[in-house]
Amino acid sequence: MDAAKILGLVAGFLTTVAFVPQVVKTWRSKSARDLSLVMFLLFCTGIFLWMIYGFMINELPVILWNIITLVLALIILFFKLRFKD
Repeated sequence: MDAAKILGLVAGFLTTVAFVPQVVKTWRSKSARDLSLVMFLLFCTGIFLWMIYGFMINELPVILWNIITLVLALIILFFKLRFKD
C-alpha cells in the first residue's frame, strides 16, 4: 500500500470518528435542536456523492470512509427528525 492510500485512510478515519461524539451526545440527550436540518441534508447528499465518486475512481479510502460517515450522518439526521423539540 502506497503512502497516499495510507494518508487517505488515516485522514478518513479521523474525520469520520469526529462524528461519533455527536451521535452519542444526540442519542443520550434525545435532542438535536441545535443541529441544522438543511445542513445535514446537504452534508448527507455531499457524502453520498463522494462515495459514488470513490466507486468511480475505485479508491478504497474514499469509498470506505464516506460509507461510514454517511451512516453516522444519517443516524444524526434520523435523530434530528425523531427528537423534534
